[in-house]
Amino acid sequence: MSYQNREFGDIKIGFSNNPETEACRDSYVEFFGLTRVQRGTFLNEDIQLSERIISDAVAMDAGFDLSDLPDLSLGQKDLFGQVLKPKNCEKYSNFHTIDWLRDLLKDKFRHRWLKIQKEKGNWLDKIQAWHDAFSGWFLVLLIGLSSGMVAGVVDIGSGWMSNIKSGFCRKRFWLNREQCCWNSMYIKHDKFRNPYCDEWVFWSEEFGINDKTTEYFVNMTIYILYSFFFGTLAAIFVKVFAPYACGSGVPEIKTILSGFVIRGYLGKWTLLIKSIGVILSSSAGLALGKEGPFVHVASCCGNVFSYLFPKYGRNEAKKREMLSAAASAGVAVAFGAPIGGVLFSLEEVSYYFPLKTLWRSFFCAMVAAFVVRTINPYGKGHDVLFFIEYVPEWSFFELIPFIILGILGGAFGIIFIRLNIKWCKFRKNSKLGKYPITEVILITLLTATLGYLNEYTRMPMPELIRHLIAKCSIMDDSILCDYVKNVTSANEDVVPLKQNEGVYEAIWKLFLAMIFYMIMLILTFGLKIPCGLFVPSLTIGAITGRLIGIAMEIISFNFPSFFIFAAGCNENATCIIPGVYAIVGACAFLGGATRMTVSLVVIMVELTSGLSLIVPLMVSAFSAKIFGELFCPGGIYDAHIKLNNYPFLDTREDFEFGAYAADVMKPQKKDPPLTVLIQDGMTVAEVDQIVQKSKFVGFPIVVSQESQLLVGYILKRDLNMALGNFLK
Repeated sequence: MSYQNREFGDIKIGFSNNPETEACRDSYVEFFGLTRVQRGTFLNEDIQLSERIISDAVAMDAGFDLSDLPDLSLGQKDLFGQVLKPKNCEKYSNFHTIDWLRDLLKDKFRHRWLKIQKEKGNWLDKIQAWHDAFSGWFLVLLIGLSSGMVAGVVDIGSGWMSNIKSGFCRKRFWLNREQCCWNSMYIKHDKFRNPYCDEWVFWSEEFGINDKTTEYFVNMTIYILYSFFFGTLAAIFVKVFAPYACGSGVPEIKTILSGFVIRGYLGKWTLLIKSIGVILSSSAGLALGKEGPFVHVASCCGNVFSYLFPKYGRNEAKKREMLSAAASAGVAVAFGAPIGGVLFSLEEVSYYFPLKTLWRSFFCAMVAAFVVRTINPYGKGHDVLFFIEYVPEWSFFELIPFIILGILGGAFGIIFIRLNIKWCKFRKNSKLGKYPITEVILITLLTATLGYLNEYTRMPMPELIRHLIAKCSIMDDSILCDYVKNVTSANEDVVPLKQNEGVYEAIWKLFLAMIFYMIMLILTFGLKIPCGLFVPSLTIGAITGRLIGIAMEIISFNFPSFFIFAAGCNENATCIIPGVYAIVGACAFLGGATRMTVSLVVIMVELTSGLSLIVPLMVSAFSAKIFGELFCPGGIYDAHIKLNNYPFLDTREDFEFGAYAADVMKPQKKDPPLTVLIQDGMTVAEVDQIVQKSKFVGFPIVVSQESQLLVGYILKRDLNMALGNFLK
């Protein structure tokens, strides 16, 4: 008697080719892409029931009740000849991997049942079929709306709480510093471009302090106290209510989308605490961003709303299509970049991304971006985070410094990934990891104290980035634009002439800010609070780019006759815009940390509305990717997946195995006997005893105890379902 295996998902059913016993076997046949179950007769039902249990497991797990179907004594019964009725199925266990083929088969059964109901049923059945067809679009609509509303609230709340550390708006306390001064007739800016007006009151002014030294220390103390309060509150919320709300969430989302089940990670409590925690942690002034957590928040929205639609709530594979769309909405609301969000989901986080998911992701990101645009958290009608109010121009020779920026971005990624992973391992294996709230408090106090000493690190990072990518104008009195200005009209651009002392002051303060943010990002990313790395990486890159841009500007001014400057740089024109270098540097450094390419370039174009910079952005992102991969393969998210030992199988990796399966599976002398199921002769009681006593996920099916020739493999959850159905 010979045996052959038919593979079906993770289950391989062995059946005989002997014509005498063929009628006693259940089998599976493929017919136009659909798997049909053919049920045969059972000669000795009291003894050989385990075979029936095994063969029924797949069809039952597909979501249909087979217990009421008649069992023929001879011949075969096609299950699709019956009207199949869906039933609730057992959920996957926590920290287990889903069976993609099995869940996709569930969907095929469901489509078949709906088609039968639509053809033979009444008008209610037709409405049900129509609702099922459009439920995916309804779901992504809800995800986009909810993600946009949450992001708008988070942006407005974090903006106000970040400014409340320095003062408040006297007449309208709910406005942040910039909004408070919009309608003021006397708006002024300090030498760091921070607006101030009569309506905005600093804390030292509220307390009536006039001494400069006392005023500085009072404002510093209140700044540190607010940072301490916000950071501590965020850590307590995460520790007490939702431990899964910590971190960026992107590594876990990648793992979940690859098929791993983490119960509670996308739950309602995680959604609530993550949203509140993002506001608190970003307002504390820590070196973190809220863009990565937005992906987690949007995915939580997708998971919560999926249970309103059984098509997705009861099918883990289908649910992950919606989670991919939710991830795109997360980036769309974070940056106001819907197209970049779709590409981010495709390139960075999604494991299974069919064409229909692309369309739904596009629609979801569009709705989310529209909601954010309606709420207008960025002010002045801008729907992007870093809007530039000039047309960025660049010359061909500048590709060389752009490539250098890309290499520096790749080097930053290497240093950041390696040091951050070492710090996270130290945290994990030391007493520090046992006291996450204490660690957050220490890092918050360190960041607030050192950050207040430098005006560039005192301001929120998004504001600093906006200053760095801006172009100097005649009305700009900041030290970053302290040039000898030789213009006759307020509408003219500043032609780079001799730099005054303010520029050099800005250079060394920006350099210190760059070092500060690099160190604090290494220490902060991985804390037990919501924290992302997009904005800190953009900030470090923008500072580096601005410094290189100023250096190029100085060189072009001192050596105008040099051949590379002779074409565009003269007394009446400028070919060096430091703000352009800041944009390119931001792209390079974020690419060095995450190793994104296509999605990153599109995000940066949408982020700044700088379509003319697409070639420099591509050059810098590609350079950062190549240089980083040479010395440290994989981005920060991949590194944290490996750090946490998540079962993520990257489809981009090639695996080389130097051993045979027979050598690996060969039992040692001290090993206990292998727990197996015998193909023939086992009773229901014997199968149930093995299932109850064993802690294994699945069991091999063999020919006999004497000749353990492998016939197939069956999961424990399938046996539980089959036993439960039989014993009803």
